[in-house]
Amino acid sequence: MINRRDFLNTAGVAAATSRSILGANEQVNFAVIGIGGRGRGHVDGFAKLPNCKIAAVCDVNQAAQERAVAQVEKLQGHKPKVYADMRRLFDDKEIDAVSTATPNHWHALTTIWGCQAGKHVYVEKPACHNVFEGRKMIEAARKYNRMVQVGSQGRSMPHIIEAVRLLREGAIGKVYMAKGLCYKRRKSIGRTPDEPVPAGVNWDLFLGPAQMKPYSKNKFAYNWHWFWDTGNGDIGNQGVHEMDMARWGLGKPGLPNWVFSSGGKFVYEDDQETPNTQHATFGYGDSQLSFEVRGILTGEECAVDRGGTNVVGDYFLGADGYLSVAFGGCKVFKGEKNELASEHKPEPGRENRHFANFLQAVRSGNYKDLNADVEVGVMSACLCHLANISYRLGRKLAFNPDTWTFVGDSEANRMLTREYRKPYVVPDRV
Repeated sequence: MINRRDFLNTAGVAAATSRSILGANEQVNFAVIGIGGRGRGHVDGFAKLPNCKIAAVCDVNQAAQERAVAQVEKLQGHKPKVYADMRRLFDDKEIDAVSTATPNHWHALTTIWGCQAGKHVYVEKPACHNVFEGRKMIEAARKYNRMVQVGSQGRSMPHIIEAVRLLREGAIGKVYMAKGLCYKRRKSIGRTPDEPVPAGVNWDLFLGPAQMKPYSKNKFAYNWHWFWDTGNGDIGNQGVHEMDMARWGLGKPGLPNWVFSSGGKFVYEDDQETPNTQHATFGYGDSQLSFEVRGILTGEECAVDRGGTNVVGDYFLGADGYLSVAFGGCKVFKGEKNELASEHKPEPGRENRHFANFLQAVRSGNYKDLNADVEVGVMSACLCHLANISYRLGRKLAFNPDTWTFVGDSEANRMLTREYRKPYVVPDRV
């Protein structure tokens, strides 16, 4: 296995030799890293786009590799290259771009290493696992002039774009509050014992930047979301979509002046570390952003459409009414009687529209063509991280949005980053 220093030495050469400009109709050789459930969606989406060849797949799990190879053969009629270690993939000069659907704690290193190796990167939400990583991802994208798109698909959905336009044009008057809802039903994960690592799984590579710990089923597959070392709870999983819409609609491109978050893990006795009930408030001076997570059975709120047992979306409160928006549509209510003033239905194809936007920017070489550039995704992810730090410390925190640090709170500032396990270290200098 190559170490980090060797990889960085070869990365500079790779960045210099990888194709920097692609013609409008030139084939993009694409690789997908992390090919569990979400990653298979990446394979399917990118494989269906014109002139996009799934040239390689990468996963620490041999069974996932085999499923992805079969999927590519079915969709595109060829066998892709297979990698277990993404660093080997980044050495491949034939790969132009990658997408990653790894666990959250790998998003930053995958992006930074990819940029250093001259690859364009589509990274799933949340953009980063902590605030420090987000800054380094932005620096890497700009330094190596790579296109980095974050998987915030709402940024490519016409009815959500329309909702933001309506807010900007004063459809509900001056907007003073945005509220994001992540009422997504989550059942108890129970308890699973430590056990030997299954055959075909590279547990060291799975943990990567996280500290070594024994394998258990709950720490692997989907439930890694609910452990602080690898995930960010539902505020950083489903919730980051709604956080992004709330921040966008409120018209606040930067970070807040203060944050307070409280909640807990209620009802269930299981292995989950992150809260299943959480409330966060962010102060911006002339307006506020409020956010709620509820994983247990719950009711509806403020005309945000219910989808089965889930109520997931946002609403904006203004001087003249309110606007609700979710993946299922947008509604505007006006006046003292909250009368429906307009309604906007979604168009199909949100997933491929966002993937296609990424490839458009890869071809143009202009990161401003991206609907969810890395800086956009990092800002929204950082709101989730600030909320989680406040929740874990149990107090309101003052924040300096210019320096990206908490004011006079060394304990909180230590939580802006993590203790990395060598050689999987996010560097200070990218």
